[in-house]
Amino acid sequence: MFQSDHEKNAGYLLEKIEEADAVLVGAAAGMSAACGYNFFYQNDSYFRKYLGEFHKKYGYVGAFNGFYYRYPSREERWAFLARMCYMEYECETGRPYYDLMELLEGKTYHIMTTNQDFQFTRVVPEEKLSAIQGDSRYFQCSRRCHDEIFYNRDMVYGMNAAIDLDLKIPTEMIPRCPQCGAELEPWVRGYTFLEGAKYKDEYRKIWRFLQQHSSEKILFLELGVGQMTPMFIKEPFWNLTYQLPQAFYITINPKDALLPDEIADKGMAIREDIAKALEDAVKMAEAKKVCRTSEGGKDNGEFV
Repeated sequence: MFQSDHEKNAGYLLEKIEEADAVLVGAAAGMSAACGYNFFYQNDSYFRKYLGEFHKKYGYVGAFNGFYYRYPSREERWAFLARMCYMEYECETGRPYYDLMELLEGKTYHIMTTNQDFQFTRVVPEEKLSAIQGDSRYFQCSRRCHDEIFYNRDMVYGMNAAIDLDLKIPTEMIPRCPQCGAELEPWVRGYTFLEGAKYKDEYRKIWRFLQQHSSEKILFLELGVGQMTPMFIKEPFWNLTYQLPQAFYITINPKDALLPDEIADKGMAIREDIAKALEDAVKMAEAKKVCRTSEGGKDNGEFV
């Protein structure tokens, strides 16, 4: 049966996942963008729905720019932060996350992500997930006076409900550290990011996984990692693939799927939409199950 390049890529992805002893997934902004969530960097429908008022008042586009904007007052900054976190809580989990987990079903895997929108937390057990750039569900002390982080859902929904027509929250609602009284801050990569016990544990889970499986046939699966911060996922995956004898590397990204010459024989770059690649790999996996069933448990190795 004739297969397009896309079908071949999806089949190859499925094959490499199935034959791997362990899979380490590294996912970044492109993974959420594949769900249609482009609100961090673009003026998409979600940005307009939740942050359109802020765009009209301040002129910036994308939640990323809103996060670093210099607001005239603390009350205005916290109105934005509350609305941004509220948006992340309200967004449904994107289909690519479910498709990825279906492909990983029954596999030994771990997921590391620079995404702070906590989409993965809805489909992945805590012990199998490392959020290495923080998690918007938590606040921390802006002075880092202690090592605790605070689950923020109730605070976020309360502040969001209190935003007035001037896009401010009441001063008394600004969340403060119970230890020193300083303002809290989202526990995400920024000028005051707390690299404390929680942060260190995220990396500890990754290194434990690598120690347990580095001598096995391990697949490094990179999803949606761009060129803004290649040092967190992309470059470590390249180095590990080069160093480990049975490692294989796959990157899926419509724009930034890069494969260094040094690992050309141990990797593949799929320059396609992540959502489509994962969806079709899932369909192929389901077709193989049907094929095995129809053959009385015998897998003839062909896609139907």
